[in-house]
Amino acid sequence: MSPGATATTYERDKFSGDPVYPAGPYDTKSQIDIYGGKSRVNGPRPPLELGHPMYQEGPLPDSINLFGEKNLARPQLLVYGDWRTAVAWNDNGNTETGLVATRLNVDVDLKLTSTERIHMFVRPFDKGNKGQFTRYEFFGDDRKRGDLQVDGNIETLFFEGDLGALAAGLTGEYNAYDIPIAFGLMPLLFQNGLWLEDAFLGGAMTIPARNSRLLDISNIDLTFFAGSDKVTTQAIRETARNIQDDNSASIFGVAAFADLQEGYLEAGYGYTHDRRGSAFDFDYHNATLAFTRRYGGWLSNSVRGVWNFGQKPALGHRQTADGYLLVMENSLITSKPLTLVPYANFFVGRDRPQSLARDFGAGGILKTVGINFETDGLTGFPKLDDTANDTYGGAVGIQYLFNLDQQVVVEVASAQVIGGNNKPGRTAKGDQYAIGARYQIPLSMATIFRADVIQAWRSEDADTAGIRFEIRVKF
Repeated sequence: MSPGATATTYERDKFSGDPVYPAGPYDTKSQIDIYGGKSRVNGPRPPLELGHPMYQEGPLPDSINLFGEKNLARPQLLVYGDWRTAVAWNDNGNTETGLVATRLNVDVDLKLTSTERIHMFVRPFDKGNKGQFTRYEFFGDDRKRGDLQVDGNIETLFFEGDLGALAAGLTGEYNAYDIPIAFGLMPLLFQNGLWLEDAFLGGAMTIPARNSRLLDISNIDLTFFAGSDKVTTQAIRETARNIQDDNSASIFGVAAFADLQEGYLEAGYGYTHDRRGSAFDFDYHNATLAFTRRYGGWLSNSVRGVWNFGQKPALGHRQTADGYLLVMENSLITSKPLTLVPYANFFVGRDRPQSLARDFGAGGILKTVGINFETDGLTGFPKLDDTANDTYGGAVGIQYLFNLDQQVVVEVASAQVIGGNNKPGRTAKGDQYAIGARYQIPLSMATIFRADVIQAWRSEDADTAGIRFEIRVKF
């Protein structure tokens, strides 16, 4: 018994009686019905499971004393992922392309203890930093041409764990703190990717689960992070080719998450340093603030802001990160709150707002506004301008999930320009409008079918359209 515990007097009337089972044979169905009629789901298994299997019933195997008695090891190596293949016809205004493209995502996960692991992610059949995927084009400029894009690059390779657990193992003493850490070529995602969605060489540390009675904060987490290389941002670009340069920037920052005022607050600050020197000097500050809450049992609302400031490029270079973006996300809570979700999202962006860091394949900063602002990361599916570069607009749509076994999304969206048509330095030449739809259904426990369609009208450019069908196989 723990030294802090004491025995108490047993009082029989404090306990209910034992269950009574009726006479007769054991009824398996009635026992399952106790849990809402649920039964075992035989899902796909990882092709490689070394050590104890993932999510299996039964006793856990014995642990190994590798990192100390207070942080026992139970090694487990898993390899899993998914394989996406899509056929699409894309009219991007100036070019029309019909193609079949494929992308393989492979995760290698080495779990060491209950809190420590090493994780690696690879995509061998595409060059994601250039947007090139293994494909065969049966219509367009490269008609009847196949391109095998092989990439041996490691997308992520990082260690994550908890300093509290590591310290307990090394000292043999329990402690009262948790400090999650990660370092290596690691991914970070904040605010659903709006503020940061990138994998870079660096590290992060979190001070979790703090509270403040004075400020009415029931829980607050603080994450400190820094990246020294492989930082991808539209703010730092190669001058000759005007493409993203992930070898010339470093970042550091802090992100905060707090439960308060019956809502959820997210805040962050980051600084981007241009390592190319005083001939460029594209350093700048990036701040963000967001608040999410339900109102009146009928509306879920998030308000998000990103502000770029302090950039003063050398030698008369044009600023690449300045201005602000304000996004308001709304969804109605219907009589079927889990399956029928009408939504209306709006945004306004001035000048050239940027995410703190954004992977080439992550889409634009407006990706989460609606499906008409989101490409597919595979075939080059058309979309509205997603830069928020002197534009405003939004997306209104409805999502229906049936019995949680299918998904249909129908949406109309628009991006309106600020400052007149064909404004120098702005990506969108004029106003844009689109209608799009998406349908998804699982064909098996491991296979998902998805279809997308879009028709977009652009006032100062050629209209765009696209239709695609995709099969995703999980393993």
